[in-house]
Amino acid sequence: MDNHEQCSPSEGCADRSTLVSEDGKNIKSVLCQRCGSKVLCPGVAVFAEKELFLPAMRKKTTITQSEGSMDGDKLTAHWLVDDMYTFENVGFTKDVGRIKYLICADCEIGPIGWHCLDDKKSFYVALERVNHA
Repeated sequence: MDNHEQCSPSEGCADRSTLVSEDGKNIKSVLCQRCGSKVLCPGVAVFAEKELFLPAMRKKTTITQSEGSMDGDKLTAHWLVDDMYTFENVGFTKDVGRIKYLICADCEIGPIGWHCLDDKKSFYVALERVNHA
């Protein structure tokens, strides 16, 4: 009896109306896919479409930039938060160039999102990397 909704890379988020309100905010809580920890409360993030590259999901200790290319996905559907204190439960990786990746603070799986150090007011959480309930 799992009531969590998830967007998958193959299917995308076909019916965003169950996730995005008329004013563009998240209707449901945003949860970690692995441990279920709450990342964002309802109504605190804005839906944004921006193409960002996120490395493949794994534990924090293995999220580093290696020589050559990294495994990962180009994702376009995100929750945008303008203040890091809006999050209920999120951690950040060490700097990878000018980027910090967002991870679950409880189980350290990620990256679930992206933050550029050049823009102090933009924190992106990929819809495909989280659950909604």
